[in-house]
Amino acid sequence: MAKTILFDLDGTLIDTEKYFRICWPKALRDFGYEMTDEQALAMRSLGRPFAVEKLKGWFGEDFDYPAVRAHRKKLMEEMISERGLDLKPGCRRLLSWLRENGWTIAIATATDPERSERYLRKIGLREYFTRIVCATEVKEGKPAPDIYLFACEELGEAPGNVYAVEDSPNGVLSAARAGCKVIMVPDLTTADSELSGLLYREAKDLTEIIGILTEDGSV
Repeated sequence: MAKTILFDLDGTLIDTEKYFRICWPKALRDFGYEMTDEQALAMRSLGRPFAVEKLKGWFGEDFDYPAVRAHRKKLMEEMISERGLDLKPGCRRLLSWLRENGWTIAIATATDPERSERYLRKIGLREYFTRIVCATEVKEGKPAPDIYLFACEELGEAPGNVYAVEDSPNGVLSAARAGCKVIMVPDLTTADSELSGLLYREAKDLTEIIGILTEDGSV
């Protein structure tokens, strides 16, 4: 059995989705818009062109996405600089276990390459990953399957043999549509009945994935 696993970054390995939840509404407010918490949550892992379409659908065709996004990124960097980056519970233990047991470990993220590399090096995780695949490398971001299909191709594995670990609905949809075995570790929201039907398994934290893979005989 193939021993390949892909991870989302924000909200799955590092605890940054809480910052997105704050900074998207604040960025919009600074441009004269009001974003609800539900709308902020819907933006998690949402890639091109879907983020632009959703925001223009909510706030009008004249919505200046590049400017608002750039301001949101600035707010995020300021917040992270002040508060720091935290790992999600069990992150280092799981990655160490995977490496010790001969797994190929990679990232499939909506985050851009520069920030992905910088964050992973900042928190001391870069060494674990064979490849970092970002949404900028494919035509459409999450929830389209492009990023997972491309990541599997890059790693030389069929999607059906690859585990994908995600925390958000858009990420789960992307991995499931690609045909990966999706393990969801919910962050800010849990899976509803429709999303649950797409999951291979659900775990309460990253450490629980060790037991799931062991049960599968993937050791």
